[in-house]
Amino acid sequence: MTGAVFLALMLTGMPIAFVLIGATLAFVAFTGNTPILNAIPQIAFGSVENFDLLAIPLFVLLGEIMNESGLTRRIILAVRVWLTRLPHNLVIVNLISNLALAAIMGSATAQMAVMSRVVVPEMERDGYDRGYAAALTASAGLLGPIIPPSMVFIIYGVIAQVSIADMFTAGIVPGITLFVLMIGIALWQAGRNHVPPPAEAGQVPVSRWKATLPGLVTMLIPLSIVGGITAGVFTPTESAAAAIVLALVFGALVFRELPLRAIPKILDRTVSNSAIVLFLIMTAKVFGWVLTYNQVPQAVAAFITGQSDDPTIFMLLIMLALTAVGMFLDGIAALIILTPILLPVAVGQYGIDPIQFGVMISLTLVLGLLTPPVGTGLYIAAALSKVTIMRLSRLVLPYVGAAVFVILATIFLPWMVHPF
Repeated sequence: MTGAVFLALMLTGMPIAFVLIGATLAFVAFTGNTPILNAIPQIAFGSVENFDLLAIPLFVLLGEIMNESGLTRRIILAVRVWLTRLPHNLVIVNLISNLALAAIMGSATAQMAVMSRVVVPEMERDGYDRGYAAALTASAGLLGPIIPPSMVFIIYGVIAQVSIADMFTAGIVPGITLFVLMIGIALWQAGRNHVPPPAEAGQVPVSRWKATLPGLVTMLIPLSIVGGITAGVFTPTESAAAAIVLALVFGALVFRELPLRAIPKILDRTVSNSAIVLFLIMTAKVFGWVLTYNQVPQAVAAFITGQSDDPTIFMLLIMLALTAVGMFLDGIAALIILTPILLPVAVGQYGIDPIQFGVMISLTLVLGLLTPPVGTGLYIAAALSKVTIMRLSRLVLPYVGAAVFVILATIFLPWMVHPF
């Protein structure tokens, strides 16, 4: 009955956090086991009493500061001035800029929104089809949850109790692989199906070095994050705090495009977005505890282990199941709900490395950003680019295929998640 209530509430369009609360209360009501209500407050608040979770609002704040101070635009311009003579330079600029922003924002939806506003109009002015530009930009947003720092990896690390720094390192090779595949697909499509831009397109009214120096200065922010974590100087949380200090110094003092009056709005958006994620983690932890109390993980383990004893086949089955889940449920919500159920089976029954499993489950659920009917990334890109959902869904298919290839590679080639 708990599952029926869960599905019924989801079909009404209720926010997932309240769906989880409703399903938890339904379980208590149907079983009559009211004493467990006494444990729920302790479990709820205990779920967010974790130092690593502080990285989430810090990275959200970093992204807000970067956008408000124009630092993201400087990265894009610095990349573009060096590629003006290449054919389809804006295609490459789009992807390289997304790669750089992925190391700053850690949020795919924020990245898609920023790039849809900045790059899609530029590509359209240079002669590219708007739908093609929107599909490329939306698909490149998949790099956000893979390239460190990644909010998805932070959440998985907290839930699975594995090193977040190891999760960040594990995302480097899959992220670069997806980036290279996307460049190949985008250039092939640009040359085969779209009219090449005119010779004068892509030129920018600024000298190379005048654009490059601010871009290089700005790139110190993602470099400090990735370098500090991999060198063991910072924890992920400390790296976010250090990057915020750099962003404030560059935005307010060096480039002077971050007015003090913008700070309250930045903080307001940061608190709102962070509270949504943390409240979801809290409610999902309670729901997961109720599922464990009801021995749902044990039932799932018994069913899956009855299908095959092979760890690779198990991971393929999970990948297929999560792909379907991602079509209807937000990726972060699904990750929070399903990790406590699936991880014990993967590690305990099949001996799968939790880091490898975490990369696979995270990337698979992230695909839901580009798969209808939920497809948050599709709706963001479609709304900002004014392209229909149906057309955009068709245009992103090659990039979704590239992401599926990378997921399969992490399953069959475990060294990809342990490159160092």
